[in-house]
Amino acid sequence: MKALILNSGLGHRMGVLTSEHPKCMTEISATETILSRQLRLIADAGIREVVMTTGYFHEVLERYCDSLSLPLEYKFVLNPLYDKTNYIYSIWCARDFLRDDDVLLMHGDLVFQNTVFDDVLSFPDSCMTVSSTVPLPEKDFKAVLKDGCISKVGIEFFEDAVAAQPLYKLCKADWNVWLDRIGEFCESGQTGVYAENALNQVSAACRIKPLDVEDRLCAEIDNPQDLETVYACLKEVENRIVYMCFSTDFIHSGHVAIIRKAQRLGRLVIGVLSDEAIASYRHFPMIPFPERKSLMETLAGVYKVVEQKTLSYKENLLSIKPDYVVHGDDWREGFQKPVRQEVLDVLASYGGRLVEFPYSNDPKYEDIEKLSRAKLAMPDLRRGRLRKLIEMKGLVTAIEAHSGITGLIAEKATVLQDGKTYQFDAMWLSSLCDSTAKGKPDIELVDMTSRFRTVDDIMEVTTKPVIFDGDTGGLAEHFVYTVRSLERMGVSMVIIEDKTGLKKNSLFGTEVVQSQDSTENFCAKIAAGKKAQKTRDFMICARIESLILEKGMEDALARAFAYVGAGADAIMIHSRKKEPAEVFEFVERFRADDSLTPIVVVPTSYNSVTEDELKRRGVNVVIYANQLMRSSFPAMMKTAESILSHHRALEADEFCMSIKDIINLIPDA
Repeated sequence: MKALILNSGLGHRMGVLTSEHPKCMTEISATETILSRQLRLIADAGIREVVMTTGYFHEVLERYCDSLSLPLEYKFVLNPLYDKTNYIYSIWCARDFLRDDDVLLMHGDLVFQNTVFDDVLSFPDSCMTVSSTVPLPEKDFKAVLKDGCISKVGIEFFEDAVAAQPLYKLCKADWNVWLDRIGEFCESGQTGVYAENALNQVSAACRIKPLDVEDRLCAEIDNPQDLETVYACLKEVENRIVYMCFSTDFIHSGHVAIIRKAQRLGRLVIGVLSDEAIASYRHFPMIPFPERKSLMETLAGVYKVVEQKTLSYKENLLSIKPDYVVHGDDWREGFQKPVRQEVLDVLASYGGRLVEFPYSNDPKYEDIEKLSRAKLAMPDLRRGRLRKLIEMKGLVTAIEAHSGITGLIAEKATVLQDGKTYQFDAMWLSSLCDSTAKGKPDIELVDMTSRFRTVDDIMEVTTKPVIFDGDTGGLAEHFVYTVRSLERMGVSMVIIEDKTGLKKNSLFGTEVVQSQDSTENFCAKIAAGKKAQKTRDFMICARIESLILEKGMEDALARAFAYVGAGADAIMIHSRKKEPAEVFEFVERFRADDSLTPIVVVPTSYNSVTEDELKRRGVNVVIYANQLMRSSFPAMMKTAESILSHHRALEADEFCMSIKDIINLIPDA
């Protein structure tokens, strides 16, 4: 495509403003002229060839274009009869450089918004800019519309007409038809008319469609009054605020492309999602918020960078009141659809507008995302993430996983609620559920080698932190080996309970014989484990069974402080009562002397208490210890019984997830 700019007119109506240069060099802002703005937009669009017709001050014009240092190749064509002919003759003078090519045609005194220019270039057919909202001008172009196309253009038409401006995109076939008729006009001596007079005779064969710009700026500057109007309008347009939000750790070419498009709408304000918001919505950010914010601030043309604390845009939109919000069109369906609707509702409340650009499915961007996931799954990066999440969020949640597929459920389960996203922060690898999945009793019968294989299965397909149920930890010598193995694998925390002997599930309480280790022995085991670990990232959590075994609150608290003194990174207080009162009491009294050590709870029996209440009282980790395992058995039993009862699988389908949905849950290699 070539650009054709018509600059051969006299421009006498501009008075002294054109006494030393052509009208196209008139300043329309502190930094731009009409022509420099046109040429910059052309260059930004990737067009390289510009054919420019010239007239008076042609040498001044040529030097000026060269001084702009834009990546453009100019072909200047002087109309020797510029003071005696109209631009139809200028086009004819340039005909040898214009035939058999798509052409972007504009008058040199035309000023238009960036978005108008973008729409013209992206229009699939030949088009001319019109406005259905601007009153019909008395002395400027109108376009007569017929059957979805422009049948006539001129200043004399008012019937079935709309205001029009001479900004065209002309496909080669249509342009050749018009150019041929221009030649016939000029060869017959009709050089004092508009080029559109020739167009009107061939409009049936040269099918140009109207592109309605409505109230957007697209206007010629004919006199000083027009200049004042355009200057004010352009200033208002360029001061509009545009808002975008990013959660990415990396800036790739797709991001840059949409940022550049957004900048063409006005002053770009970029919202950067907080670490907590990203951790709740996608995955733990590899790059912390301050660095991601600084990265955005370094991008050319970014007006301001602000924090967006949640996936919901509402707070920032009501504060900033942007004229435009820019986003890819990928959120029209799927998980973010409610977020998009909220954005539309907020924008509608004050007159803002959502602009969506096509989302790029370029495979290289998918490869970048896969690389990011792969890095998040690496042991050295995954191991320390639990500590960081606790520091960042105050409260983290973990759900039990006992296989690769349950790990994927824990990884991908997400809920959008009240403008926020919720997902589990970590996975709990329970010895109970691991044993149950293998059909074996929960008495530490499944050895550590087998349990480590389960860890590998889950960690191979997920990225979230792993909390490992270490039962009693075994002998101190064995626990040292367990710590080193788990740390090397990338596990974030091991929880060991202060019991001895053959393991019995804690929820049986005193119904079965269970013995509690001495404080001294358990402290020694903790200290041995801490001495064995190689990094600060790995955490050892001491699980206190005093309340389960009805040893009393004082015993639980004494043990808690002793275990912290021995090096425990966290304390888990366990209870099998239906109400959380004793857990609340423990947390309150522990926090009176220790405000830093994380507290872990497993609200299996007291399951009515909410996460918000636990966080408010000082709890840091909530583990949902066996719900996935427990919920899977009724569903599988119901399915099996249905097939047995009906002697076919049809009725069981209502209990089953489709294989396609299951496969989609599993990531590609």
